[in-house]
Amino acid sequence: MKKSFLLSALLLIAGALFAQEAKYVFYFIGDGMGQNQVLATEMYLAEMQGRIGVQPLCFTQFPFTGQCVTFSTSNGITDSSAAGTALASGEKTKNGTLGLRPDGTPVTTIAERLRDAGWGVGITTSVSIDHATPGAFYAHVDHRSEYYKIGTQLAETGFDFFGGATFYHPHLLLDKKQRIWDEASPSLYQLCRENGYTFARGYTEYQNLKDNAQKMILIQPHEGLTDDYEGEGMIPYRIDRKEDELSLTQITEAAIDFLSSRHDRFFLMVEGGAIDWASHSNDGATVIHDVIDMDEAVRLAFEFYLTHPDETLIVVTADHETGGMALGNSDYTLNLQLLQHQRKSVFAFSNALKEMHKQYGNKLSWPQVRTMLENSFGLYQAVAVTPEQDKQLQQQFKQLMKGKDKKVKTLYKEIDSLADTAMRILAVQSKLGWTTGAHSAAAVGVWAVGVGAERFTGWQNNTQIAPKIMLATGVN
Repeated sequence: MKKSFLLSALLLIAGALFAQEAKYVFYFIGDGMGQNQVLATEMYLAEMQGRIGVQPLCFTQFPFTGQCVTFSTSNGITDSSAAGTALASGEKTKNGTLGLRPDGTPVTTIAERLRDAGWGVGITTSVSIDHATPGAFYAHVDHRSEYYKIGTQLAETGFDFFGGATFYHPHLLLDKKQRIWDEASPSLYQLCRENGYTFARGYTEYQNLKDNAQKMILIQPHEGLTDDYEGEGMIPYRIDRKEDELSLTQITEAAIDFLSSRHDRFFLMVEGGAIDWASHSNDGATVIHDVIDMDEAVRLAFEFYLTHPDETLIVVTADHETGGMALGNSDYTLNLQLLQHQRKSVFAFSNALKEMHKQYGNKLSWPQVRTMLENSFGLYQAVAVTPEQDKQLQQQFKQLMKGKDKKVKTLYKEIDSLADTAMRILAVQSKLGWTTGAHSAAAVGVWAVGVGAERFTGWQNNTQIAPKIMLATGVN
């Protein structure tokens, strides 16, 4: 009799737990953030404390964890548009396609379903708001490169809040090579304003405008910014960021503030998009800084969860892994703490080198460039440089001075070979390895806390995450 009563009580408690519905959903996607990107960050932080091991991030301490496979319908290695579509809708598609099934019919995303159910919706990122991952939650186009079309669909979503760098292509591009725009087509800024959106350029401007805005788009501030400005496609990397520049934490804080002040239920997607960009260039130090950056944004959501523990769900995952990052490249040692001596991204260093060359012309000397390498990467000082590596750097300097430098092209940027070599010397000495400048098929992590978080454990497909989130909300 007692056993029967106990069993009944446990079933009632379990039923009550599963009957709870999330009123606040946070969905964090670290673009390109494989499990080694996460582990490298934790081991780097531990080494900075003078010990071997890990210093846990906020999200890796969530009570429920799993792993997720990422392949698309067309490729064993997915791109961000196919992976984003799967994470946003629970349906796989082919690489390059955004928000459409392989047969061309549109999927319905969880953001769209929750909007239609009366929820507040926010879509944010550290790259442009018309990029693949954020676009996967609202756009339906044949190819992810249709930035203008993606932006026009953004304007029509009715979502409450967008945040990110800016628009990648604010005007319709007729000729990509010659940069010819269709002047008859309205800018995306204009279209968004016509659909009720207020633009805030930077966090301070957001604070000044938020009370009188019905819908908000928060973008990176820029001196002399006009509706013609395309921007860099991303907010500055954490390692390069100046005090007055927008951060992913500020974007997340603004989104939570805006949504929670207007809705009793909301959904917020936050993408750490720059992790992918840094991984494409195999820039380990910059990757680690941007993983930390996303974790700081997660901490804001976790603080919100602590005040609403019975009503909140936080899910953290990645769309895919980028770079084939490996922890170890020779023996049984890691020396990740050497990465502290890199003080700017490889892109920023390449730009600084261009400016130096422009300023000094043929008078630019090797000692000047060597000093730059010392200050930016710690080379020749804290980071040892072998005679062969020194020879390689000096040869590339000579090629640069002759105008024969072979640029290194990553997916999103182009850098000087001297900058790329300096970064890779630091990687060798810190014991980081990379297998590719593209994506890999490696499984990614899933971390969850809150209402329905227990559903996200174990080995799963990326198509399973969106349906599990919808189950937690109780929305059909």
